[in-house]
Amino acid sequence: MAINGILPLWKERGMTSHDCVFKLRKILKTKKVGHTGTLDPAVDGVLPICIGNTTKVAEYITDQGKTYEAEVTIGFSTETEDATGNRVDTDDSEKRVTKPQLLEVFKQLTGEITQIPPMYSAVKVNGKKLYEYARQGIPVERPKRTVRIDSIELLDTEDEWNGKELRFNIRIRCGKGTYIRTLAVQIGEALGYPAHMSKLTRTQSGKFRREDCVTLAEVAELEQNGNIGSILKPLSYGLSVFPFHEIDEKARFAIQNGQVLNRHPLFDVHEFVVFTVNGQPLALYKRHPEKADKMKPEKMFGQPTMDEV
Repeated sequence: MAINGILPLWKERGMTSHDCVFKLRKILKTKKVGHTGTLDPAVDGVLPICIGNTTKVAEYITDQGKTYEAEVTIGFSTETEDATGNRVDTDDSEKRVTKPQLLEVFKQLTGEITQIPPMYSAVKVNGKKLYEYARQGIPVERPKRTVRIDSIELLDTEDEWNGKELRFNIRIRCGKGTYIRTLAVQIGEALGYPAHMSKLTRTQSGKFRREDCVTLAEVAELEQNGNIGSILKPLSYGLSVFPFHEIDEKARFAIQNGQVLNRHPLFDVHEFVVFTVNGQPLALYKRHPEKADKMKPEKMFGQPTMDEV
């Protein structure tokens, strides 16, 4: 029987996101498996996995906010901006950083900020990934990007840090596309020292939290016992960031066939609306980009249900 649903996976350190997808395909005996945004091998944390018909909503889960807990090390920077890279710049001076200093820096870096992606990243320039340029030693101008930092919270209780190398832990709530290792470097720059991200855990992705997650070993056990459905979330869960509107039989045919229609009043406030039948997503519509009084389909779902699990 086909498996459909969103699996809240806890990715363990040492694995790539693609490794997780590969292993899940074998465990669940299905090819239609996709992740919702990569986590580096050295990072552990929440990685929602879309299986079967829910792969259609993977991009919307990816676009939702994330929460991370990171350790920042002040004293030296690395070529990768995290603990896996070689040292680039070292400051062996005795340092003193106070809590008020940190909180002021966090305030400066909250809101919309500009980041330059790390050279060792998958961002593409002229069709080629930055890490490919980096491995070949080819200099290339990296594109600036605007990201959203909702909050930065200090997790340590100290009032000040002293020494040649300083470490502190923070919690970051942010939007799509944020590089936490770059943020660690930016915090160091604001303090006047080289820095890097020495550890990272993603504790939340969209509505999925650490406590919701299962490991690959637990997934294998659930599948073996025939209980995999108990951990899966339906397609509607992945769309819950959008407003839902139940339609009548008269509107069903037109929406089911993806027709351009007169704009629904919900679009006065929202950019996207999920139209449902019996509570099940039928289609995701958006404002028409050229006709202000119209709406058009963004994605069609048919009538997926969890009964197929």
